[in-house]
This record gives sequence, structure tokens and C-alpha cells, in this order.
Amino acid sequence: MTSALHTLLAYDGSSIDGGLYSTVTGWAAAAPHWLDQLIKAWSDYGLGLFAVFMLWAWWQARRADSVVMARVLASPLVVVAVYLVNSVLKSLVEEVRPCQQLPTTVTLETCPAPGDWSFPSNHSVIAFSAAVALCLAYRRLGAVALLAAALMAASRVWVGVHYPHDVVVGALIGVLVAFPLALLAGRAAPMVERLRGGALGAALGSG
Repeated sequence: MTSALHTLLAYDGSSIDGGLYSTVTGWAAAAPHWLDQLIKAWSDYGLGLFAVFMLWAWWQARRADSVVMARVLASPLVVVAVYLVNSVLKSLVEEVRPCQQLPTTVTLETCPAPGDWSFPSNHSVIAFSAAVALCLAYRRLGAVALLAAALMAASRVWVGVHYPHDVVVGALIGVLVAFPLALLAGRAAPMVERLRGGALGAALGSG
């Protein structure tokens, strides 16, 4: 049963959208050097911006009600939970990276080692789950985070380490799994309310 499931899920991603992947990496090869370096830096380090978003949300939530603070505090936990779900799916599918499957492709990023699976994209999952968690606390901040998440997903194809379907499915997982978890986090508001009246009051604010 397990073997049959593995055979069903394992696939050559190039048969899905390898042509589109090659088109995007071709654009990257022809793009100005400064643009490629900017996108590469964003692809490598951009996830740190979502941590900054979470810190800003926490600072603002000190003056918000306990439901908002509960969702903000839960946002890193939501991201970790979604990441773990994605890791299980990655280990089931075991899709080879496009830069390994299509070795003639010139990529901006060094191709990950064999065994570092491609589907779904961890970067997309992390970025979109963080953005969704933040959306339920602060819509404007969440909208900015969603735009940043979309740029992160696109950058992973541009630098050559993911097929387009890797990042699209990663985004869907990030949204669909994070949303109910972040919504549920609001139920911890009574706990936050109690903590606000104790030693953590300075960090959690008064609402």
C-alpha cells in the first residue's frame, strides 16, 4: 500500500510545467545583473521580513484587544505547524529539483543536493502561512505580507530551485492550513487577558 502510494505521488515535475520553468529561468538569464542579484538576495533572506512583520504586529497588539494579541502571539506557532505539515508532504512526494531534472538549465541559485525535495516549496509555505496569520490580526499588514509572500514564491522559480507548481501548491498549503489555525488561536484570548494582569503585562499590554 505504501509503495503504491509513493509510486502514485512521485513524479517528474518537468512534465507538468517544465516549459514554463525554463521560460522563467531564461528570463532570469537575460535580465540585468543588478535585478538578478536583487531577486536572489530576496529569495535567500526575504523570509526574515516576515519575522519583522510579526514583531511589529506584537508591538501594535499591546494596545489591541486580547483576541488580536492571541493571534499575533500564535503566528510563529502557526508557521511552524504548517511547515511540519509541508515537510510530511515533501517526504511523501519526493519530487526532484528542476535544476537536477533539467541539468542544462542555468540557474542563479546553487542547486540543492539530491534528497532536498522540491514539492511543495518551503519558502512559499512559510511566507503565505505567516501572511495569513497576520491577516487575521491586522488586515493592512496582512495585505503587505501577502504581496511579499507572492514575491517570495515567484523568486524561488526565478532563481531556478522550484517549478511553478511547487510554489503555487506551497502557497495553497500555507493559506488553507494556516487560516483555521490562526482563527482558532483567537480562542486563547482569555489566557492572554489573564497574563496581561500578571508579570507579562508590560510585554502584552493592556488592550
